[in-house]
Amino acid sequence: MLLLNTIIVDDEEFARSSLYFLLQENCENIHISGIAKSVAEARTLLSEQEIDLIFLDIAMPGENGFELIPSAQLHHAHVIFTTAYDQYALKAIKANALDYLLKPIDIDELKEAVDKAVKHIGLNRQNQQNNTARLNQLAENLSERNEIRKLSLPNGQSGYTIVDINDIINIEADSNYSVFYLSGKDKITVSKVLKDYEEILPENQFVRVHKSSIINLDFLKEYNSKNGVELTLKNGVKIAVSRRRASEFAEKIKLYTNHRGDK
Repeated sequence: MLLLNTIIVDDEEFARSSLYFLLQENCENIHISGIAKSVAEARTLLSEQEIDLIFLDIAMPGENGFELIPSAQLHHAHVIFTTAYDQYALKAIKANALDYLLKPIDIDELKEAVDKAVKHIGLNRQNQQNNTARLNQLAENLSERNEIRKLSLPNGQSGYTIVDINDIINIEADSNYSVFYLSGKDKITVSKVLKDYEEILPENQFVRVHKSSIINLDFLKEYNSKNGVELTLKNGVKIAVSRRRASEFAEKIKLYTNHRGDK
């Protein structure tokens, strides 16, 4: 079953609690990851978590719901508008919203909107997985001929620092930058996004565990899955594995362990 990480954004407490109850009771594909009473709070939730779906009120004090759209698009979150005013319908369509629900929200219309979201987001994920599979196959074919062992990282001084990939402990995203943490306590910040390095580093050694983190499995000290999956690296850094990437991490660590055991 596809589970959508969802947030509710509405300045009215009754509207927030009512929608929360309706979703909990009627929509098993929805996981409520957070509730916000303003656009500013919603932006914070989007930056802290991987959100699939936003139920978004329009008429709110300060910033209105449409002002959250750029942030939603940046984080690949889809929007269902909820409002008491039908004059916003055309603008909602132009904002590429998945649906538009008028308050008070009808249960059948809510279910229909959620079903539409599940199908749309599920199809997007399948397409992404197919593209990833093709890229992985290409990377595997390339690595058999010339596996990358060193990286040239721009050092900000019109030059480059050559880094052995075995010295990379983890890489963290910082806006449009990537921060490399190396053995020996060195740190290098590079003006490239994390995905650029995710695509070229050996996937049997490096795994993306969160939208903001890539780790080198050679530096993994332990992991705990009691309350979600938390990793401890050999440098003492603790990193949480996102819910969406937990199953992928489990497969990678299994393959990594088997590979090391065969050596």
